[in-house]
Formats: sequence, structure tokens, C-alpha cells
Amino acid sequence: MNAQLNGKKVAILVANGFEQSELLEPKKALEDAGAETEIVSPVEGKVQGWKDEDWGKKLAVDVPLDEADADNYDALLLPGGVMNPDKLRANEEAVDFVRAFFDAGKPVAAICHGPWTLINAGVVEGRKMTSYASIRVDLENAGARWVDEEVVVDNGLVTSRQPSDIPAFNRKMIEEIAEGRHELAGRRMEAAAR
Repeated sequence: MNAQLNGKKVAILVANGFEQSELLEPKKALEDAGAETEIVSPVEGKVQGWKDEDWGKKLAVDVPLDEADADNYDALLLPGGVMNPDKLRANEEAVDFVRAFFDAGKPVAAICHGPWTLINAGVVEGRKMTSYASIRVDLENAGARWVDEEVVVDNGLVTSRQPSDIPAFNRKMIEEIAEGRHELAGRRMEAAAR
């Protein structure tokens, strides 16, 4: 086991319909690197994934969203799937939870449709990012600089396009979490002041 992330705690924010591989594979990579992970969700009890073209596994929710505090975590993982981020971006508590990681300069990793929630959190403007191709225009309209690459890192924010990018996504996510806090908060506040 690689102890690169020993002592680090990562929140995995999901609603029903998360892309199963985009939660399970990064979660395993984080734990193999020594991190503790917790599934945070607005769904009570168990949250259900999406696999191929049907419902997938049900996973226990470790922390209900209304009890979760971003201060208790070192980083945030946002798996994709279409339903999952669409539900999260419409949930004020979820959006506030996500924004708190950016305000604190903590690493955030989002894959596939996961960046949808970042748009509603108001944290993509001026950032170089990637995502599933179908939300490219949404990100560009919110001010992101979208590129078609398997993984993009922008000052603690890691984004990838789809399940085939997971190995590269996992490597960069672990690297950014190991580095710790980034100077995100200062940049956001300066931009807001302009």
C-alpha cells in the first residue's frame, strides 16, 4: 500500500444515479493510497449507482449531507453520471458544501458530468477544465476554458472526461490531495472584488 495520503480524509459527494465506476475506482485508489473516504449524500441510508444502462450497486451513506462539514475533510471527489450531478446542482446544501472546498483552497476532483455541480457553485470561471463532451458548452458559458484531454489540473482542481480516463484521473487526484491546500480562495476573492 502506498501511504501517500495517510491521515487525509476525502468526501465523496453523490446522489442517486452516480456513475458506479467513477465512484468505486477512485474510492479504491484513494484508500489504497492511505486516505479515509466517506460517502456524503442528500439521500438517506443508501445511495444507488448507475452501471451501463441500468441501476447498479447500493452503497451506504457514511454522512448525511445535512450533517456534513467541509472543514472535516481534506479534499472532495465528485463522480459523474447524468442524474447524480443534475440532482446535486439543484440542491442548495450540496452547492454550498462544494463551494466551501474552493473557499478553503482544498483539492477537488470531478469527472464526467461531475463538473455540472461546480457551475452552480460559481467556481469554474477562468479555470482550465475538461468534462464529458455534452457539458462542454455549459462549462464554457460559465467561463471555463474547456479542453479535450484525459485529465486537466488547474490549481487543485482535477477534471476528466469519462470512465476510460479514470487511471489518469486517479493519479492526478492523489497527487493534488498529497500536495494539500492550494491558493484558490485568494483568487476567487480577488475575482469577486473586480
